[in-house]
Amino acid sequence: MAMLPELRAAVVGAGRLGSLHAAKYAALEGVRLAWVVDTDLERARRIAAQYGAEALCDYRQLDGKADIATVASPGVTHHEIASHLLSAGYDVLLEKPMATTLEQARSLADAARHSARILQIGHLERFNPAIRHLRSIVNAPRFVECHRLAPFTERGTDVDVILDLMVHDLDVILSLTRADVVSVEAVGVAVLTDQVDVANARIRFADGLIANLNTSRVAPRRERKIRFFQSDAYISVDYEARRIQVYRKSPPPPGSAYPLISAEQIELGDADPLADEVASFVAAVRSRATPPVTAQDGLRTIELIEWIKAEMERPLAGA
Repeated sequence: MAMLPELRAAVVGAGRLGSLHAAKYAALEGVRLAWVVDTDLERARRIAAQYGAEALCDYRQLDGKADIATVASPGVTHHEIASHLLSAGYDVLLEKPMATTLEQARSLADAARHSARILQIGHLERFNPAIRHLRSIVNAPRFVECHRLAPFTERGTDVDVILDLMVHDLDVILSLTRADVVSVEAVGVAVLTDQVDVANARIRFADGLIANLNTSRVAPRRERKIRFFQSDAYISVDYEARRIQVYRKSPPPPGSAYPLISAEQIELGDADPLADEVASFVAAVRSRATPPVTAQDGLRTIELIEWIKAEMERPLAGA
Protein backbone atom coordinates (compact mmCIF):
# COMPACT_ATOMS: atom_id res chain seq x y z
CA MET A 1 0.00 0.00 0.00
CA ALA A 2 1.35 3.42 -0.96
CA MET A 3 2.19 5.70 1.92
CA LEU A 4 -0.05 8.75 2.17
CA PRO A 5 1.79 12.06 2.17
CA GLU A 6 2.23 13.58 5.61
CA LEU A 7 -0.14 16.38 6.49
CA ARG A 8 1.29 19.32 8.40
CA ALA A 9 -1.18 20.58 11.00
CA ALA A 10 -1.46 23.89 12.80
CA VAL A 11 -3.59 24.83 15.80
CA VAL A 12 -4.59 28.46 16.22
CA GLY A 13 -5.54 29.17 19.83
CA ALA A 14 -3.56 27.56 22.63
CA GLY A 15 -6.22 27.56 25.33
CA ARG A 16 -7.77 24.44 26.83
CA LEU A 17 -9.51 23.34 23.63
CA GLY A 18 -6.58 24.21 21.38
CA SER A 19 -4.24 22.16 23.54
CA LEU A 20 -6.59 19.18 23.17
CA HIS A 21 -6.66 19.56 19.38
CA ALA A 22 -2.87 19.69 19.38
CA ALA A 23 -2.72 16.38 21.25
CA LYS A 24 -5.15 14.71 18.82
CA TYR A 25 -3.18 15.79 15.75
CA ALA A 26 0.06 14.64 17.35
CA ALA A 27 -1.44 11.18 17.92
CA LEU A 28 -2.74 10.72 14.36
CA GLU A 29 -0.75 8.60 11.95
CA GLY A 30 0.25 10.51 8.84
CA VAL A 31 -0.20 13.89 10.52
CA ARG A 32 2.54 16.04 12.04
CA LEU A 33 1.62 18.82 14.42
CA ALA A 34 3.87 21.52 13.00
CA TRP A 35 2.68 24.79 14.51
CA VAL A 36 0.85 26.15 17.53
CA VAL A 37 -0.29 29.77 17.31
CA ASP A 38 -1.45 32.04 20.11
CA THR A 39 -1.24 35.75 20.87
CA ASP A 40 0.42 34.60 24.09
CA LEU A 41 3.64 33.27 22.56
CA GLU A 42 4.86 31.63 25.76
CA ARG A 43 1.65 29.65 26.05
CA ALA A 44 1.99 28.56 22.42
CA ARG A 45 5.59 27.52 23.09
CA ARG A 46 4.64 25.40 26.09
CA ILE A 47 2.14 23.37 24.07
CA ALA A 48 4.32 23.20 20.95
CA ALA A 49 7.27 21.89 22.98
CA GLN A 50 5.23 18.87 24.12
CA TYR A 51 4.92 17.64 20.53
CA GLY A 52 8.05 18.87 18.78
CA ALA A 53 6.15 21.66 17.03
CA GLU A 54 7.03 25.32 16.62
CA ALA A 55 5.23 28.34 18.02
CA LEU A 56 3.97 31.57 16.47
CA CYS A 57 2.10 34.56 17.85
CA ASP A 58 0.33 35.61 14.62
CA TYR A 59 -1.81 33.32 12.45
CA ARG A 60 -0.81 35.33 9.37
CA GLN A 61 2.70 33.93 9.76
CA LEU A 62 1.31 30.49 8.92
CA ASP A 63 1.03 31.21 5.19
CA GLY A 64 2.63 28.33 3.30
CA LYS A 65 3.82 26.56 6.46
CA ALA A 66 1.16 23.84 6.86
CA ASP A 67 -1.73 22.09 5.12
CA ILE A 68 -4.56 21.91 7.65
CA ALA A 69 -5.54 23.96 10.69
CA THR A 70 -7.83 23.96 13.67
CA VAL A 71 -9.14 27.36 14.73
CA ALA A 72 -9.79 27.18 18.48
CA SER A 73 -9.35 30.85 19.30
CA PRO A 74 -12.05 32.97 21.00
CA GLY A 75 -15.32 32.91 19.05
CA VAL A 76 -15.19 36.61 18.15
CA THR A 77 -12.01 35.94 16.12
CA HIS A 78 -13.25 32.91 14.17
CA HIS A 79 -14.38 34.75 11.07
CA GLU A 80 -11.19 36.78 10.69
CA ILE A 81 -8.81 33.86 11.22
CA ALA A 82 -10.71 31.19 9.27
CA SER A 83 -11.25 33.56 6.33
CA HIS A 84 -7.53 34.23 6.12
CA LEU A 85 -6.58 30.56 6.36
CA LEU A 86 -9.10 29.48 3.71
CA SER A 87 -7.78 32.14 1.32
CA ALA A 88 -4.23 30.95 2.08
CA GLY A 89 -5.15 27.45 0.90
CA TYR A 90 -5.76 25.74 4.24
CA ASP A 91 -8.42 23.15 4.99
CA VAL A 92 -9.96 24.30 8.27
CA LEU A 93 -11.59 22.65 11.28
CA LEU A 94 -13.37 25.60 12.86
CA GLU A 95 -14.46 25.25 16.46
CA LYS A 96 -17.95 26.40 17.39
CA PRO A 97 -19.37 28.94 17.08
CA MET A 98 -18.84 29.09 13.33
CA ALA A 99 -19.10 32.88 13.60
CA THR A 100 -20.78 35.48 15.76
CA THR A 101 -23.10 36.86 13.06
CA LEU A 102 -25.05 35.44 10.15
CA GLU A 103 -23.19 37.69 7.73
CA GLN A 104 -19.87 36.29 8.91
CA ALA A 105 -21.12 32.69 8.67
CA ARG A 106 -22.30 33.24 5.11
CA SER A 107 -18.97 34.81 4.24
CA LEU A 108 -17.09 31.76 5.54
CA ALA A 109 -19.34 29.32 3.68
CA ASP A 110 -18.77 31.30 0.48
CA ALA A 111 -15.01 31.44 1.09
CA ALA A 112 -14.80 27.66 1.51
CA ARG A 113 -16.82 27.07 -1.63
CA HIS A 114 -14.89 29.52 -3.79
CA SER A 115 -11.50 28.27 -2.58
CA ALA A 116 -12.52 24.59 -2.86
CA ARG A 117 -11.28 24.03 0.69
CA ILE A 118 -12.68 21.71 3.35
CA LEU A 119 -14.40 23.69 6.12
CA GLN A 120 -15.65 21.46 8.95
CA ILE A 121 -17.50 23.02 11.87
CA GLY A 122 -16.57 21.74 15.33
CA HIS A 123 -19.96 20.70 16.67
CA LEU A 124 -18.47 18.11 18.99
CA GLU A 125 -21.72 16.56 20.25
CA ARG A 126 -22.21 15.05 16.79
CA PHE A 127 -19.36 12.69 17.72
CA ASN A 128 -20.70 11.85 21.17
CA PRO A 129 -21.44 8.09 21.07
CA ALA A 130 -24.78 8.69 22.76
CA ILE A 131 -25.87 11.06 20.00
CA ARG A 132 -24.57 8.71 17.32
CA HIS A 133 -26.60 5.83 18.81
CA LEU A 134 -29.61 8.08 19.31
CA ARG A 135 -30.07 8.36 15.56
CA SER A 136 -31.08 4.69 15.41
CA ILE A 137 -33.79 5.22 18.05
CA VAL A 138 -35.37 8.60 17.37
CA ASN A 139 -38.33 8.43 15.03
CA ALA A 140 -40.47 11.51 14.34
CA PRO A 141 -40.30 13.04 17.83
CA ARG A 142 -43.03 15.51 18.74
CA PHE A 143 -41.29 17.30 21.58
CA VAL A 144 -37.64 17.82 22.59
CA GLU A 145 -36.48 19.26 25.89
CA CYS A 146 -32.88 20.28 26.59
CA HIS A 147 -31.09 21.35 29.76
CA ARG A 148 -27.49 22.51 29.40
CA LEU A 149 -26.36 24.09 32.63
CA ALA A 150 -22.89 24.98 33.90
CA PRO A 151 -21.33 26.92 36.77
CA PHE A 152 -19.75 30.22 35.78
CA THR A 153 -16.22 30.37 34.36
CA GLU A 154 -14.59 33.09 32.29
CA ARG A 155 -14.08 30.71 29.38
CA GLY A 156 -16.39 31.50 26.48
CA THR A 157 -17.64 34.81 27.82
CA ASP A 158 -16.48 36.66 24.71
CA VAL A 159 -19.86 35.52 23.31
CA ASP A 160 -23.32 35.05 24.86
CA VAL A 161 -24.61 31.75 26.22
CA ILE A 162 -26.49 31.00 23.00
CA LEU A 163 -23.27 30.94 20.98
CA ASP A 164 -21.31 29.44 23.86
CA LEU A 165 -23.54 26.57 25.04
CA MET A 166 -27.01 26.45 23.45
CA VAL A 167 -25.34 26.10 20.06
CA HIS A 168 -24.54 22.43 20.87
CA ASP A 169 -28.18 21.43 21.35
CA LEU A 170 -29.40 23.52 18.43
CA ASP A 171 -27.00 21.69 16.13
CA VAL A 172 -28.07 18.27 17.44
CA ILE A 173 -31.76 19.07 16.94
CA LEU A 174 -31.22 20.54 13.48
CA SER A 175 -29.24 17.44 12.49
CA LEU A 176 -32.26 15.29 13.38
CA THR A 177 -34.85 17.17 11.32
CA ARG A 178 -34.64 18.82 7.92
CA ALA A 179 -37.92 20.64 8.52
CA ASP A 180 -37.88 24.43 8.45
CA VAL A 181 -38.31 26.46 11.61
CA VAL A 182 -41.67 28.26 11.55
CA SER A 183 -41.67 30.13 14.87
CA VAL A 184 -39.37 31.03 17.76
CA GLU A 185 -40.05 32.39 21.23
CA ALA A 186 -37.05 33.28 23.37
CA VAL A 187 -35.93 35.13 26.46
CA GLY A 188 -32.45 35.84 27.77
CA VAL A 189 -30.99 37.48 30.86
CA ALA A 190 -27.51 38.87 31.55
CA VAL A 191 -26.47 37.89 35.08
CA LEU A 192 -22.70 38.08 35.59
CA THR A 193 -21.52 39.41 32.23
CA ASP A 194 -22.78 42.13 29.90
CA GLN A 195 -24.19 39.45 27.57
CA VAL A 196 -26.97 36.89 27.94
CA ASP A 197 -25.95 34.25 30.50
CA VAL A 198 -29.29 32.46 30.93
CA ALA A 199 -31.53 31.67 27.96
CA ASN A 200 -34.70 29.82 27.04
CA ALA A 201 -35.90 29.19 23.50
CA ARG A 202 -39.03 27.46 22.24
CA ILE A 203 -38.80 26.48 18.60
CA ARG A 204 -41.56 25.12 16.36
CA PHE A 205 -40.73 23.27 13.14
CA ALA A 206 -42.85 22.80 10.03
CA ASP A 207 -43.18 19.06 10.72
CA GLY A 208 -44.86 19.80 14.08
CA LEU A 209 -41.81 19.20 16.27
CA ILE A 210 -41.45 21.61 19.21
CA ALA A 211 -38.12 22.03 20.98
CA ASN A 212 -37.67 23.73 24.33
CA LEU A 213 -34.10 24.62 25.29
CA ASN A 214 -32.91 25.84 28.69
CA THR A 215 -29.31 27.03 28.93
CA SER A 216 -27.33 28.67 31.71
CA ARG A 217 -23.66 29.34 32.38
CA VAL A 218 -24.35 30.64 35.90
CA ALA A 219 -26.00 27.52 37.33
CA PRO A 220 -25.12 25.95 40.70
CA ARG A 221 -24.67 22.52 39.09
CA ARG A 222 -23.63 21.00 35.78
CA GLU A 223 -26.20 19.22 33.64
CA ARG A 224 -26.23 18.27 29.97
CA LYS A 225 -29.32 16.32 28.99
CA ILE A 226 -31.68 16.15 26.04
CA ARG A 227 -35.02 14.32 26.06
CA PHE A 228 -37.21 13.19 23.18
CA PHE A 229 -40.93 12.40 23.31
CA GLN A 230 -42.36 10.43 20.40
CA SER A 231 -45.46 8.31 19.83
CA ASP A 232 -43.86 5.04 20.91
CA ALA A 233 -41.13 6.10 23.33
CA TYR A 234 -39.58 8.56 25.75
CA ILE A 235 -35.80 8.87 25.29
CA SER A 236 -33.45 10.60 27.72
CA VAL A 237 -29.82 11.24 26.78
CA ASP A 238 -27.13 12.21 29.26
CA TYR A 239 -24.40 13.77 27.11
CA GLU A 240 -21.69 13.55 29.77
CA ALA A 241 -22.42 10.07 31.10
CA ARG A 242 -22.92 8.88 27.50
CA ARG A 243 -26.01 7.07 28.64
CA ILE A 244 -29.42 6.67 26.99
CA GLN A 245 -32.58 5.67 28.82
CA VAL A 246 -35.45 4.49 26.65
CA TYR A 247 -39.01 3.93 27.85
CA ARG A 248 -41.23 2.20 25.31
CA LYS A 249 -44.90 1.36 25.41
CA SER A 250 -46.55 -1.73 24.03
CA PRO A 251 -50.27 -2.63 23.70
CA PRO A 252 -52.26 -3.21 26.91
CA PRO A 253 -52.36 -6.79 28.09
CA PRO A 254 -55.76 -8.51 28.12
CA GLY A 255 -58.08 -6.95 30.66
CA SER A 256 -56.02 -3.76 31.08
CA ALA A 257 -56.82 -0.29 29.77
CA TYR A 258 -53.23 0.92 29.90
CA PRO A 259 -50.18 0.03 27.79
CA LEU A 260 -47.19 -1.75 29.20
CA ILE A 261 -44.02 0.29 29.74
CA SER A 262 -40.60 -1.26 29.28
CA ALA A 263 -37.35 0.43 30.26
CA GLU A 264 -33.89 0.05 28.75
CA GLN A 265 -30.64 1.72 29.75
CA ILE A 266 -27.89 1.89 27.16
CA GLU A 267 -24.35 2.57 28.35
CA LEU A 268 -22.12 3.68 25.50
CA GLY A 269 -18.86 3.35 27.41
CA ASP A 270 -15.60 5.14 26.88
CA ALA A 271 -15.05 7.16 23.73
CA ASP A 272 -13.03 10.12 22.53
CA PRO A 273 -15.37 12.38 20.53
CA LEU A 274 -12.66 14.98 19.88
CA ALA A 275 -10.27 12.37 18.51
CA ASP A 276 -13.07 11.12 16.27
CA GLU A 277 -13.86 14.66 15.13
CA VAL A 278 -10.25 15.45 14.25
CA ALA A 279 -9.83 12.08 12.51
CA SER A 280 -13.00 12.68 10.46
CA PHE A 281 -11.65 16.07 9.39
CA VAL A 282 -8.33 14.57 8.30
CA ALA A 283 -10.18 11.82 6.40
CA ALA A 284 -12.29 14.43 4.58
CA VAL A 285 -9.15 16.38 3.69
CA ARG A 286 -7.41 13.30 2.29
CA SER A 287 -10.42 12.11 0.28
CA ARG A 288 -11.74 15.61 -0.58
CA ALA A 289 -15.09 14.31 0.60
CA THR A 290 -17.87 16.25 2.30
CA PRO A 291 -17.03 16.56 6.01
CA PRO A 292 -19.50 15.18 8.57
CA VAL A 293 -20.38 18.69 9.80
CA THR A 294 -20.42 21.04 6.85
CA ALA A 295 -20.29 24.80 6.50
CA GLN A 296 -23.97 24.65 5.53
CA ASP A 297 -24.73 22.82 8.79
CA GLY A 298 -22.95 25.56 10.69
CA LEU A 299 -24.74 28.24 8.70
CA ARG A 300 -28.14 26.70 9.45
CA THR A 301 -27.35 26.80 13.17
CA ILE A 302 -26.20 30.43 13.06
CA GLU A 303 -29.36 31.38 11.15
CA LEU A 304 -31.46 29.93 13.96
CA ILE A 305 -29.30 31.63 16.60
CA GLU A 306 -29.86 35.00 14.90
CA TRP A 307 -33.62 34.38 15.01
CA ILE A 308 -33.44 33.46 18.71
CA LYS A 309 -31.48 36.62 19.49
CA ALA A 310 -33.93 38.77 17.53
CA GLU A 311 -36.80 37.35 19.57
CA MET A 312 -34.93 38.08 22.80
CA GLU A 313 -34.57 41.71 21.76
CA ARG A 314 -38.22 42.10 20.76
CA PRO A 315 -40.00 44.60 23.09
CA LEU A 316 -42.53 43.03 25.44
CA ALA A 317 -46.16 43.56 24.48
CA GLY A 318 -47.50 46.63 26.28
CA ALA A 319 -44.05 47.74 27.43
